[in-house]
Amino acid sequence: MGLLRLLLRAFSRSSRPKLVVVERETSVIEERIPRRPPAVTVRQTTHVQIVEVQELRGRAWVIDGDTIDIGGTRIRLAGIDAPEMDHPYGKNAKWTLVNLCKGQEIRAVFDGDLSHDRTVATCYLPDGRDLSAEMVRAGMAIDWRKFSGGKYAGLEQPGIRRKLWRCDARQKGRMPPAGLPD
Repeated sequence: MGLLRLLLRAFSRSSRPKLVVVERETSVIEERIPRRPPAVTVRQTTHVQIVEVQELRGRAWVIDGDTIDIGGTRIRLAGIDAPEMDHPYGKNAKWTLVNLCKGQEIRAVFDGDLSHDRTVATCYLPDGRDLSAEMVRAGMAIDWRKFSGGKYAGLEQPGIRRKLWRCDARQKGRMPPAGLPD
């Protein structure tokens, strides 16, 4: 099993970043945003800005309801919040994501953010479906408006915030500190 993961890592890192060229009049600046892997590199010259957006493709190892691992890179699904493994419905959320990803090559498009040592990305199934949207539609995650801008709010099931009350409380800053009883 370890050899298989090693081979997957070797082949998944061979994808090349895409280049997007946008004309813009600015001074000469080069900025590299340190990420693991480098998610976005921005170089500005006098008249041209070059932005590299990195994608990662491969089989996903599911960590929990909103975290996957592709080739050794921990990825947090963008714009949603799913229950933690020790919370109610945490294991259900993980297994829903496992069933969505099973046997599929996942495409992760990085947006340049980090969250608790995980790179944030919008992840897609081979048929183009957004994994975050599928998790919200399945009732195993809720939209996190602060990060999604309400993109997934229309997909939420009625009463889901009451069912996933710990996710809702975390978003509103009402979770008790770690170690205290709920």
